[in-house]
Amino acid sequence: MGVILNETLNESAGRITGSGHTAVYFSRICPESPVKLRLCGPGENGSVMSNYTNLGEDTRFEWNIVPFNMYVYGAADPANRPVFGTEKIKSLLEARYREQTLSSYCSVATCLKSDKAEWREMVGARMVRSMYIFVVETSLQQDLDLIAKFNALPNENHFNGMTHNCADFTKDVIDTYFPHAAHRDVINDFGMTSPKAVARTFSHYARNHPESHFRVMHFSQLPGTIKRSTEPHSGTEQLYHSKKLLVPLVIFADHELPVAAAAYLITGRFNPEREFEQHATLEPAQLSGSSSSTNVAKNEFAADTSTELEPIQVQQREEILGASGEWEKYRKHFDTIVAQAVQDEIIPDRGYVSRIFKHIDSAGKPFAGPDRSLWLEVTDASGTAKVGLSASNIFAHDSDPRLAFELLLARVDAELKSPKHSRETMMEFKEDWALLQYARTRLSAKPLAESFAPKSFTPQDSRPVGKSSPGTTLARTADAK
Repeated sequence: MGVILNETLNESAGRITGSGHTAVYFSRICPESPVKLRLCGPGENGSVMSNYTNLGEDTRFEWNIVPFNMYVYGAADPANRPVFGTEKIKSLLEARYREQTLSSYCSVATCLKSDKAEWREMVGARMVRSMYIFVVETSLQQDLDLIAKFNALPNENHFNGMTHNCADFTKDVIDTYFPHAAHRDVINDFGMTSPKAVARTFSHYARNHPESHFRVMHFSQLPGTIKRSTEPHSGTEQLYHSKKLLVPLVIFADHELPVAAAAYLITGRFNPEREFEQHATLEPAQLSGSSSSTNVAKNEFAADTSTELEPIQVQQREEILGASGEWEKYRKHFDTIVAQAVQDEIIPDRGYVSRIFKHIDSAGKPFAGPDRSLWLEVTDASGTAKVGLSASNIFAHDSDPRLAFELLLARVDAELKSPKHSRETMMEFKEDWALLQYARTRLSAKPLAESFAPKSFTPQDSRPVGKSSPGTTLARTADAK
């Protein structure tokens, strides 16, 4: 199981508190329904349980549980997840989930139409924000105990921002597995429980228990037109960093401000990105399996916090995070690809790359095909065309090659510009790069200048290899193999 720490959406109260959101990840527990738990069957990738102020459903439930792939990607099969995010695409995914899963729980107008119905937050969460998942091993009996407990308890909403919020809920779930493993930070969160405090204290507990095989996953926000999320903060950390609150605090709380800053600097510092860099999991697919000796061996490097790493450990981390200077090399080669695309009159100019998402979003209408694949129909001055929105169909015979190239060009550009906490792993990026290379070759028989990517990519390679998993990425390339 794991603690999910979601970044801040910068909406409503989030602009002031900067607290983000937290939920619970299970690898062996799946939803029998949105409000009932069961053990996962073969091929299922676990689930996410979360509570909100108001899920908006016909009954005021305290929590819902959704399949992991639905929570992160908005699609049951990761191969069908979109390559970029817009409000239109997310709304389409939400409507499909509501029709297929929530029809018995969501019939009132506010649930069907209101953007404030927070069940929507549990569909394609990666579209709107980045997230970290702090994971430890559990036993089958622990999972069975949790299933029995939550299936027996009344699922009634008692949300209270001060004493029973999403972080309190996550803390209570953790206590079922590991009593007192996570707790509130009274000093830094002014008596409340914050998502970051739960993640920090749970990580501290896991590091002190090597048998838990602690590791961290990171899922960056999908590139697109949706506003970028920001790093979550604890209470004193928000005061320390926030420019909006600095002037009022200096005027009205000049004596308290140094105390808050000192509390954060001494007791409240926690960097999720650094935690990920130190404990990054190499093969997320292993998280869906049992705790075998092979599983432990492959993740052993993640529990080592020493500064002196064995060569194989360094190599494994570099596969996930990128070697020194590797991202910069890709930036330089990307500039070469863009320059050649301008020269070949595929795109008008370099600045056009940063406008692609906005243009395609404004001119396009997403829709779902009969096989549940996602498509975008784009109408502009040159006519109407459609393009596949996921790795499974972006290179389909009826997917426009130019639009496919532009989408992937914009995606790679956004990833190369992103800061660490908003950037996907190097393994994922290399698959994006291979997709971009192939998209370019479809437009012209002329080879790319100074090709810098796997040359064996074909449309068949975009099919998922083996069973889907939380770590399944856009395509399997020669680098990933």
